[in-house]
Amino acid sequence: MRVAILTGGGDCPGLNAVIRAVVRRMVQGHGGEVLGVSHGWAGLVDGDVEQLDLRSVSGILPKGGTILGTSRTNPFKMEGGVEKIKTNMERFKIDALIAVGGEDTLGVAAKLCDMGVKVVGVPKTIDNDLSCTDYTFGFDTAINVATEAIDRLHSTAESHNRVMVVEVMGRHTGWIAVEAGMAGGADVVLIPEIPISVDEVCKLLVHRHDRGKDFSIVVVAEGARFQDKDSSHMVVQDEKVDAFGHVRLGGIGAILARAIEERTGYETRYTVLGHIQRGGTPTAFDRVLGTRFGVAAADLVVKGDFGKMVSLQGNKVRSVELKDAVGELKTVDMELYEMAKIFFG
Repeated sequence: MRVAILTGGGDCPGLNAVIRAVVRRMVQGHGGEVLGVSHGWAGLVDGDVEQLDLRSVSGILPKGGTILGTSRTNPFKMEGGVEKIKTNMERFKIDALIAVGGEDTLGVAAKLCDMGVKVVGVPKTIDNDLSCTDYTFGFDTAINVATEAIDRLHSTAESHNRVMVVEVMGRHTGWIAVEAGMAGGADVVLIPEIPISVDEVCKLLVHRHDRGKDFSIVVVAEGARFQDKDSSHMVVQDEKVDAFGHVRLGGIGAILARAIEERTGYETRYTVLGHIQRGGTPTAFDRVLGTRFGVAAADLVVKGDFGKMVSLQGNKVRSVELKDAVGELKTVDMELYEMAKIFFG
């Protein structure tokens, strides 16, 4: 059996663990072949594939990023894109495809599955916002990086009696902000699920200062919005959109910091963690989860159980319907957020 694997969307710690696991399981466990597709869906459209063997994946487990490369290509927005994918799958005698990605990459996979393409999905996103799985690999690395940054910012905040605003990733959901904020002892955490009241934020900071704490840490997700703006408005770097209609976010930390300083008089600085959160070597948790997902995906392919996505439910890896996983985003558990609020101010 010949299987192709691609990685799409943003890079993510643990991708190489998945690739390695798929190759090892298919080649050694099932006697199959694996082709690596370069740069996500673009590679399958262009026919840019290469053979992957045990030597190809040797030593890649601790490496960040993806050895296959990635892109935000949407074949449904390309003239003849879907037809080229089908043609290249026939050309390279690809029996099935394993797509590793987030909501956009797996959304394409779900559509292709409806058109007869034999595909299995593996969930990948540092945002942890895919439905039907408790965790996605990459998330643990991201919150550990963000937590370490918050820990370090405490030092300068306390030394200078400053408010430090930390902008973390999270386009539509605030999982990174909540969990890193809780782990790092943040004094306020702001997420896309709940529009920001600057007055409420300032009230919390003033209360904290009134009880003798002359510094504060505010964590805000990049996709958070202000109450006094259009409810759909997010702060963006520019208005350009990618192939899936997403704008490039960034800048809410700076706006929030200025507003806090103007209203409270407290010296306020901001830090944008950006791509640091998804770069570098994956944590042990993400290496193990990526490995488990890769093995499970290979097994689904051999069983002919297509149109499914592997997922983590409790401590077990299960398969779910791909269309269900991409049907809606998994937003922050409000019970968890209410727990975080206990430590605000």
